[in-house]
Amino acid sequence: MRAIEIGLVCYPESQQAAVLGLTDLFMVGSRMAAKHGKQSATALRISHWRPHEPGAVPVRIFDSAPDCAAKMTALIAPPSLIAPIEASAATPWVSWLREQHANGVILTSVCAGAFLLGETGLLDRRTVTTHWAYAERFRDRFPQAKLDIDRLVIDDGDIVTAGGVMAWTDLGLRLVARFLGPTVMAETARLLLLDPPGREQRYYSAFSPRLTHGDAAVLKVQHWMQANNAKEVALPKLASRAGLEQRTLMRRFQKATGMTTTEYAQHLRVGKARELLQFGTASIDKIAWDVGYGDTGAFRKVFSRIVGLAPGDYRRRFRSEPA
Repeated sequence: MRAIEIGLVCYPESQQAAVLGLTDLFMVGSRMAAKHGKQSATALRISHWRPHEPGAVPVRIFDSAPDCAAKMTALIAPPSLIAPIEASAATPWVSWLREQHANGVILTSVCAGAFLLGETGLLDRRTVTTHWAYAERFRDRFPQAKLDIDRLVIDDGDIVTAGGVMAWTDLGLRLVARFLGPTVMAETARLLLLDPPGREQRYYSAFSPRLTHGDAAVLKVQHWMQANNAKEVALPKLASRAGLEQRTLMRRFQKATGMTTTEYAQHLRVGKARELLQFGTASIDKIAWDVGYGDTGAFRKVFSRIVGLAPGDYRRRFRSEPA
């Protein structure tokens, strides 16, 4: 029998709902595998890990199959509902996680759990994701990691990261598919009424501009663009607002915000369009005009690139129905 152990890292303030939910999801997956007669090929053992005392090596505090001699295959750092773990609190876990990874264990995280993995240094030069609201904080702490907050799950083989708080369902199904096969994953998702993997975080994330960069001239331009819904974005006008030369504004704006003025305006306009699509009844052509696009085709192209869905698909998926 090929025995697989999936461990859940119960670090301080980790979300217990995710820990228990993943435990249930993997147990359901195991039962589905047994239903298909695969119990002779694969068995799952789910464990929870925590030090008995501060600074000690983590030990199992829960074991779903203590009589099963399973090889540790994956460890999951769950999300946190408080805040990302600080470096000092992560210290007891770092050496242990590095050792596990060196032994071939897949390290995975959900949401703020990426900060725990980040402290190991193993995310340097790797493409990873976390909750979109933590993007700026993550980049500040782990500048060597390649953060992509548009994607909900990034599977880089030995490192797998998932975005938002509830993305533990997507990560869990991804691991079920890897270890138990796509058929078992699909049946697990169907039983638990979960969407199979394939969603993207950018469907849900709101534009969160950088405003604490300390460049007063750029901030003045950002406030101006926000106030007029990015409808007046001609570079000469923006430069005049900032009191800067155009080339100087372009350089400082990108340094402060991570975007060009055009990209920034597109994100502001698309954010407004998402609101109108979700809560309004106007046509897509009318919404395109209202947010500053005279060419509906250009609006659809920009919207699809930023959100990952066409405007019509977004409205069908997220429209708020009247009471």
